[in-house]
Amino acid sequence: MHDSWKPFLESEFAKPYFLELSQFLREEYATKTVYPPKPLVFRAFTTDLNEVEVVILGQDPYHTPGAAHGLAFSVPSTEKIPPSLVNIYKEIDSDIGSHANTSGSLKSWQEQGVLLLNNVLTVEAHKAGSHRGHGWETFTEAVIKYLNETRENLVFILWGRDARSKKPLIDSSKHLILESAHPSLLSAHNGFFGSKPFSKTNAYLKAHGKKEILW
Repeated sequence: MHDSWKPFLESEFAKPYFLELSQFLREEYATKTVYPPKPLVFRAFTTDLNEVEVVILGQDPYHTPGAAHGLAFSVPSTEKIPPSLVNIYKEIDSDIGSHANTSGSLKSWQEQGVLLLNNVLTVEAHKAGSHRGHGWETFTEAVIKYLNETRENLVFILWGRDARSKKPLIDSSKHLILESAHPSLLSAHNGFFGSKPFSKTNAYLKAHGKKEILW
């Protein structure tokens, strides 16, 4: 994790809810197959806090082998691009003309200051949503509150019901909130396609003197 997150994370890690979550995760990783691999759970926080310009919030990690690697919606470059990310790339192409990535890895987004965060950071293999309700939601809520309070003119992109539930935590007078349905096969046609989050994000960043994201 990047040192800029250290004060916040150390504070959260010491709270009762997180100690309970940690115990749950120790047992899960010891007895079941859990994704992402333990060293990658907090990979999103290798992004320098002070360089975060965009927050993309999803649901929980991919639950199939080899896919989840600690960045929401992203997969290792050697893996097949999952349906949700295929739909994200389709929306980029429709919105701004083309997408820059040649694989399913969104590391280039992270390097440009995009925090790729899931509402829940772990999942049991082949069981979507299996780690909901164990404390991750409280942690993610704290992350959003912290970013809202300590930074200005961020773009929060909330995809899906779980992500959109965090909207009340964000001050819309100092940040841009973009929300829509999740880009999954089941819901992309219910408001994700045509939402144009990528051009809206870049227009906002440009208006505030910030560098646009190469999507």
